[in-house]
Amino acid sequence: MRKVIVFTNLTLDGVMQAPGRPDEDPRGGFQHGGWAAPFAAMSQAGGSLSDTSPLLMGRRTYEDFYGYWPKQTDNPFTEVLNNTPKYVASTTLKEPLAWSNSTLLKGNVAEAVDDLKAQPGKDFLVMGSGELVQTLMKHNLVDEYVLLIHPLILGSGRRLFRDDGTFAALQLVDSRTTANGVVIATYKPAQPTADNPTP
Repeated sequence: MRKVIVFTNLTLDGVMQAPGRPDEDPRGGFQHGGWAAPFAAMSQAGGSLSDTSPLLMGRRTYEDFYGYWPKQTDNPFTEVLNNTPKYVASTTLKEPLAWSNSTLLKGNVAEAVDDLKAQPGKDFLVMGSGELVQTLMKHNLVDEYVLLIHPLILGSGRRLFRDDGTFAALQLVDSRTTANGVVIATYKPAQPTADNPTP
């Protein structure tokens, strides 16, 4: 069965909002946009994007990526993203989606992703898309987390793991540190135990 891999930038206080650009996501008056860019950790994560895994995306992340990447004609990652299959969770977007190789997930998102996982093919990456990640966690559909944990405390912003979110017990399976202090930690859901029966 194909895996769903959450691949995202985080601060030490768990913020995932607007890591790439100052204008990426100003919701809630967020003023720290672009906080991850100086660390360039995604380019150092090694191999996670090189196999052009299909992407699972929430509406906001899809629209942000589509508004930015197709215009970056001098960046080789643009062609990769244009050619990569993209599956979008949204209740407001309509088909056909504007970006090439994009498919709108129909009906119940968890059921749609479960069906996709059962089909042959490469594993799925989820980048950004905090609301989608919460939904997938709730239905035990996340198989791996690759968290790029930056040595920053922002004190505000939207977090990947919310106070009212889903419980998850995780097992660390790999970790390494970049030269500028970003910890690239890979986790998988832990197996149930008597003390922790509901991972």
